[in-house]
Amino acid sequence: MRFRNLRIKGFRNIESAEIDSDKSNIVLRGTNGQGKTSLLEAVYVLCYGSSFRTDNLKECIKHGERGFFISAQYSDDDGLEGEIKISYADGKRKIVVDDREIRDRKELIYLFPAIVFCHGDISFISGEMENKRRFFDQMMSLYSPSFFDNIRHYRYTLSQRNAAIKGEIDSIIPIYDQKLAIYGLEIMRERTKSVYEFNCIFPLLFDKVSGGEHSLRIDYNPSWSEAGSISDIESILESNIERDITMKTTTSGIHRDRFSISSRNGSFASFASTGQLRLASLLFRISEADYFYKMTGKKPILLIDDVLLELDREKRVRLIDNLSCYSQAYYTFLPMENCFLKEDDTISYNVEDGGFSRL
Repeated sequence: MRFRNLRIKGFRNIESAEIDSDKSNIVLRGTNGQGKTSLLEAVYVLCYGSSFRTDNLKECIKHGERGFFISAQYSDDDGLEGEIKISYADGKRKIVVDDREIRDRKELIYLFPAIVFCHGDISFISGEMENKRRFFDQMMSLYSPSFFDNIRHYRYTLSQRNAAIKGEIDSIIPIYDQKLAIYGLEIMRERTKSVYEFNCIFPLLFDKVSGGEHSLRIDYNPSWSEAGSISDIESILESNIERDITMKTTTSGIHRDRFSISSRNGSFASFASTGQLRLASLLFRISEADYFYKMTGKKPILLIDDVLLELDREKRVRLIDNLSCYSQAYYTFLPMENCFLKEDDTISYNVEDGGFSRL
C-alpha cells in the first residue's frame, strides 16, 4: 500500500500543500524546523488517526486556523485505488475512507499499517521497562486485532481492579482476577511466540549492519512465568492480595513482564555506546517491519525521521541495503546529507518555511 499523493491544509507549520508521493521512497530535505517532521506526522495521522508527537490533535492545528484537513489517494497491495480524508476541528475528528466514515481507529490501523522511526525509540533499548513492553505490544497489535483487543480489555480490567483495591471493595476483586487471568494468559502466550520470532530476525540483522560488533538476543520474563492456566493465575492473584492491598495496586501480571536485550557480556544497555544503542533502536524498527511482513504478507509504510545522522557511512549503507520490507518510506534529511537510495524510485523535495519544492 502506498499514498499516491497528499493534500494538507492547516496542519502544523505546513502551508497548504499538494504533494506527489507515487514512489517507494519520498525524501524530504531541509534544515530543522522547516516542516519535514510535520509532513511525516501528517502521514502518521492518515494511518492512525492520531499523532506520534502529541496526544492532543488540537496541537497539530496551524496557528490562526480553526482546524486541519489531510487527504490522500492510495493504492493497496492488490492495485485497488481509493481515498482517505481526515479532518479535525472544534475538538472533533472525522475519518472517511472511500466515502465511508470510520468510527473506531482500530479499523484504520489495519487498513494503513505504518511504523515510525524517531529519536525517542532509543528508550526501547535503554529506557524503562514500560517502554520495552510498549514496543512489543505495538508490534503485535499492528498485525493482530485479537491481541489489540486483549491488551485493551486487560488494561481496562486492571484499572477496575486497582480501583477496587484502593476503595477496599474486596468482594468484587475475584471477578476482576478471572478477567485478568483470561486476557493475561493469552497476552503472555502471544508475547512468548512473538519474542521467539523476533529473535529469528533482529540478532541476525544487528550482526549484518553493525559488522558483528555484538551478538544480541531478546529475553522475555513473564511475571506469571509459573502459570500454565487461568486457574493458576487466579491462585497467584489470590495469594498476592495482601501485598496488593498494602501497595494499593496489582503487583503481578503482564503489566509487570520484563524484556531484556543482552549479549555474552551481559545487559546491552549497560556497556553499549550511544551510537550502538541508536543503531539497535533503528534495527528494532526494521525488524518490526520484517516481522509484520512475515506474519501478514503485507509491507507497511515507514516514516524515518532524522534518525540516520548518527550512523557512520558504512553502517548507513548496510542499513539501507537491509531495508526491504516496506511498501513506501518517507525520510527526512539535512540538505547535503547522502541518503544512498535508488534515484529511479525516489521523489525528493526541498522543504522550506512549510513549503515543498520538488528537486
